Parts: sequence; structure tokens; C-alpha cells
Amino acid sequence: MNDHLYAVVMAGGVGTRLWPRSRIATPKQFLDLLGPRTLLQETVDRIEPLIPFQRVLVVAGTGYTAEVQAQMPDLPAENIIAEPGPRGTAPCIGLAAMILGQRDPAALMAAFPADHRIADAAGFRQAIAAAAQIAQEGYLVTLGITPRQPHTGYGYIQRGAALGQKGGLPAFEVRRFVEKPDEATARQFVASGEYYWNAGIFIWQVKRILAEIERLLPQLHAGLQAIGQAWHSPRRLAVLEKSWEQMPQTTIDYGIMERTTGVAVLPVEIGWDDVGNWATLSALLEADEAGNVVCGSGHPLLLDTAGTYLYTSAGRLVAAIGLKDFVVVDTPDALLICPKERAQAVRQVVERLQEEGLQEHL
Repeated sequence: MNDHLYAVVMAGGVGTRLWPRSRIATPKQFLDLLGPRTLLQETVDRIEPLIPFQRVLVVAGTGYTAEVQAQMPDLPAENIIAEPGPRGTAPCIGLAAMILGQRDPAALMAAFPADHRIADAAGFRQAIAAAAQIAQEGYLVTLGITPRQPHTGYGYIQRGAALGQKGGLPAFEVRRFVEKPDEATARQFVASGEYYWNAGIFIWQVKRILAEIERLLPQLHAGLQAIGQAWHSPRRLAVLEKSWEQMPQTTIDYGIMERTTGVAVLPVEIGWDDVGNWATLSALLEADEAGNVVCGSGHPLLLDTAGTYLYTSAGRLVAAIGLKDFVVVDTPDALLICPKERAQAVRQVVERLQEEGLQEHL
């Protein structure tokens, strides 16, 4: 086990496509969508056999740090990092890297979102350990998910030259990153065998990613330097908030990975899924003989209904008749009904609520 390997769990997403359960007050990573544990708890559970709590950092919005502490009581308080507001994964990762660099100049950092499902936890840990070996050689490493089918909702990573076996897994240089393709292009990618889904999971030396931020995102680096100088002083909060407002809003993919060299990909098959909307969530849960998935604590009544996801709130009777491949999510103050094929459009509902000033439903 590498004593310099740290985990950084990014828990700042809002999860608008899982409205009305996922709200500003309780984003999807804090919900028990897949079982008795929340997505955040499952994420930390998954990595903890490899990286102990003392070396796990969770980055979340200022308003969520108490919830993180409540869900992860064994996590040291200083390992819960509050970002003043959402500005993309580049500032989030940069802040964590700056903090880790102060704690341990030799730190290796594995960064991943808090809202993904990974069925093969042991395989995930094996991949992280192997990626850490490659990162020790100076590479920026990402995990590439072997695609199960053409998918237009994910970015892709094209592999280049082979780097040999690392920890029992093959590794490759990255030739290029590709944004979300159209259907025909996605089919070509999958057929070629050279492309992997980009899951947003990264492993690297802290000193290397900070050097890349300094080179490619100098405005972000300047802000991180100011925060770092004040981190152990009474001025920490004031400097953090002021510097955060001035930071560029960008992702680590756009800001760094697509613009640099010395990047490696480790292809994996670990049962990865982005729990992105109600249709994808439904596919991950056990269904009855009619293909229905029923969750929640209310009273469902299904007649002549198939392939439908139904979530009911406590004390509510919800009857569904003649539905096929629908999503029905009933919460105390909002009800969502839509065909599974339109599940991505739930984000538009949230946008409309924002436009109409209906903050109480966001």
C-alpha cells in the first residue's frame, strides 16, 4: 500500500436530471438512490480498503459540509474541504491539490466524483493502485471505461502507444480526448476498439497537476497560491472566498487534460455507470417480472404497467394504469411523470423552475 496515495472525492454536483428527489438542499450524492447507503457513502466505502479515512478528502459546497460530516462521521473534520461555490472541476481539484501539497509534498492524488456507481469495487481499487504506479512515473492518468455500446452522452478517450502492464492491467498513452459524439461517430469509436468512455477519474502526482495548472491555467494557479498562503491563518475564509470569485470556471478536462502531454489511460471494466437520470438509475436496480422498479416508502399500485420506475413518498398511495417505460417520482411537494426516453429532459424542468422563480421547488 502506498502511504502517499490520497483520495479526493468531488461531491459538488447538483444532479438536476434526478429532480424532484435531487434538490439544491439534498443533491443526488447525498441520497440513497441505489440502496441503504448514499452515493457518497458508497464512494468512500469503495475506496477505503485501499486508502484509509485519514487520507480521504471530500470537497463539497460550503452548505453541504455538515451533511458530509453527518454521513461520514469517521472522516477527520480537516478532510472535509468547503468550496465557496461551483466553478467546475479544475478549481475543485486545484484546491484539493494545493491542500495535499502542503500536507505531503510527495502526495499522489486519485480524484473521482461522488455520484457514480461501480459494481466491481475490488476491480476499481486494483485500477487505482495500478494507475498510482503509472502516476509515479510522472504521467497524468485517467481510467477509461470499456464501452458497452455506442453512447452519445459521454466523452471518449482514444488510446495511443502501449505502456505495458501495470498492476496486472494494460496501460496506454492517450492520443486524444473527444467530446460527446453523434450516434454515427460513437458507433465508429466503439467498433475501432481504441476508444473508452471518459468517467472523469484521475490519478497523478500533486506536484505534476499543480505544475500543469500553473502552465495552462495561470489565473487559477495565482488564486490557489493566495489561498495556500492563508490556509493556516485566520484569513483563510476571507482569502478563499475572494480568490474563488476571481477563478476561471472550467473543468479539468477542458483546462488541462485536452491541452497537455504525458497523459496515460488505463482501460477498465468495473461495472461503471454515471447515475445521470431516472432511466439510467432504473436500469441499475432490480426489477420485477414486468420490468417495473418500485422504490420509496409509500403505497404503489400498478395495473397493466411494465418497464416503469416508480418512487413513492411516505404515506402516499400512487396508482399507475397502463404505463409502459415510464418514470413516476412522487415527493411531498412535487410529482414527476415522463417517458424513460425523455428522462434527459428533466433538466429542462429545473431550468423552467429557475426562470419562473420557483425556488421552493429547486
